[in-house]
Formats: sequence, C-alpha cells, structure tokens
Amino acid sequence: MLSVLKSLLGAGAIGVAGWGVGEIAFNEFLPWVLAFTLGGVVIGALAIPYVFFKPLGKALDSFSQIPITALMAATIGLMVGLIIAALISIPLFRLEGWLSWGVPLIISFSLGFLGLGLGAYWESGMRRAFPLSGAGALTSTFANGRIVVDTSAIIDGRIADLSQTGFLQGTLVIPGYVLDELRHIADSSDSLRRNRGRRGLEVLGRLRKDTSVPIQVLDVDVANGAEVDRQLVTLAKSLKASILTTDYNLNRVAELHGIRVLNINELANALKPILLPGEEITVTIIQEGKEIGQGVAFLDDGTMVVVEGGRRYLNSVQDVTVTRVLQTAAGRLIFAQPRAG
Repeated sequence: MLSVLKSLLGAGAIGVAGWGVGEIAFNEFLPWVLAFTLGGVVIGALAIPYVFFKPLGKALDSFSQIPITALMAATIGLMVGLIIAALISIPLFRLEGWLSWGVPLIISFSLGFLGLGLGAYWESGMRRAFPLSGAGALTSTFANGRIVVDTSAIIDGRIADLSQTGFLQGTLVIPGYVLDELRHIADSSDSLRRNRGRRGLEVLGRLRKDTSVPIQVLDVDVANGAEVDRQLVTLAKSLKASILTTDYNLNRVAELHGIRVLNINELANALKPILLPGEEITVTIIQEGKEIGQGVAFLDDGTMVVVEGGRRYLNSVQDVTVTRVLQTAAGRLIFAQPRAG
C-alpha cells in the first residue's frame, strides 16, 4: 500500500511538471502537452520511489540514530553561527549590486556551517554541562534505538509487563514473518500450540493498547529457503538493532554476529533475590525430591528449593535455613534444611 502511494505521488508531481514544460515549450499545442504529461506520469510512477523516497528513507534512518545531545549541540552551534553572521552582515547591506546580498549569504553559509560543525564536535562538553540522570539518561540512550522482537519473546508474554515498567525503551520492530508465524501457530490443530499462538496475538494487542512503547511492523517476508532466525539476524544487522528473545540458540547466533541481545530469561535470572547460606525463608513443600528424604519447594519467582529431610513435611508450610546456593545454566538452585527447634 505504501509503495503504491509513493508511485501515485511521483506520478502526480512529475505529471504536473511535464504538463507545465509542454505548455511552455509548445504554447498550448495539445498533442505535445498531453505527451509530456503522460511521459511525466510514467516516469514519476517508476522513478520517484527509487530516486527520491528510497534515499529519503535511508537518510531518515541514519538521522534517527544520532544521539539527541548531538542534535541539540549542532542546532545551538548553527543558531550561534547564523546570529554572528547576521551581525557581521548588517553594514554589508549598504553595498551596491549583488554584493549587498551575495556577501552576506556567503558569510551566513560559512559561519552557520562552522557553528554546526563546532556544536557537534563539542557534544561531549554539552553532555557534561547538562547531565541527564535517571529515566532521562535511559531514554536518551535507547529512545532512538530499535529492538527486533522474536516470536518466542511475544509468546512468552512477559514483554508486555516489561514495557509497562518503563525499563524497555526504543521502538519494538516486529517483522511481518513473525506475525505470519504467530498466525500459523494460532491456527494449529494442536491445542497447546494454538493456545500459545493466541496468547502471543493477545500480547501484541496489549502492547499496542496499554503501553507507551512504539511498535513498528515491517512488511517483510522470509526469503526462499531461509530460516526465520537467520532472517531476524540479517534484519537486526541491517537496522543496527538489538534482538529481544527467549530463544537460547538465537541468542548465541546473534552474539556471534556482534548483535546485542536482550534475553528475557537472563533478565529474570539476574533479578531473582540473592540468598546467602544461613538465611531463613518460609516455603511450602509440594513434592518429593530426587534423593531419599528430600522435599521440593518453589519461591515466588520459580526458583527451586531442595529441602533436605523435607519429605515428611509434604504439603505444609515450613521455615527452612539456606545451606548453599548453586548457579546452574537453568537458573539458581537453593538447598536448605528445616529450621532446628
């Protein structure tokens, strides 16, 4: 739809220009005016999307990656340069001929460009003069960034809660093939896969409705024979974006390509409470452990607690003392024993 609109705009603009050229050149001689108009329409529809809109899109993408402090510094430098140029040019307006406007124009262009360059060069000094802290610093760092979202992160569902906290900054980029994959999962004959797919679609709806994080849906398809994970890595590299996922394999592949990965599982593990040997906690022992006499409980965040000698306390709430904490690839594992007395 967007490409059609670009072609129509190009056809209209160049068609009008062709009509004007034909009318001026041939003094309202209808066949030639009509020929120039039709030629302009065809050239505009075919060429303008590639000659004008495509370079403009690349320029805007590059512009969006510039830190806001650099833009502010460059703008201030440009304004200072133009003000100085205007003050210098006041006496020059008394000159005769083209010098009255040509020399001030040259001075304004030179000093404006110089101020722009110096402002951008002194960006670090401006950052020190006007430091950003807290949420402002976080926003300045990530607000202009893009985060490509994987199917697994959408189905996981925690992305919606994470976006509401304000910690997730930037634009969430959702490729079209990720939406297609979600739709196929939601239409699956397997009830478990179908429920997972529908939950993913509900999470997307919640993201659009309840959060302030911008979402950009890219109308891109999977190349013939290419895997979705490979396409995500290629897209993230082209956009200079991060990848948000819960997929361990995609995480490792993206890191090998030098792409920054935001793994929700790693974040969850990092935010789990740290318990030290000797601390006391209250747990509900719900099942037997692998070893004889062990009982198993879980903390609110899902961390497993293995209680030595806890089998006799099945289905009861017990105060236990932490004896050791193990960090495994799957997360933390806590060993404890019932509190004496």
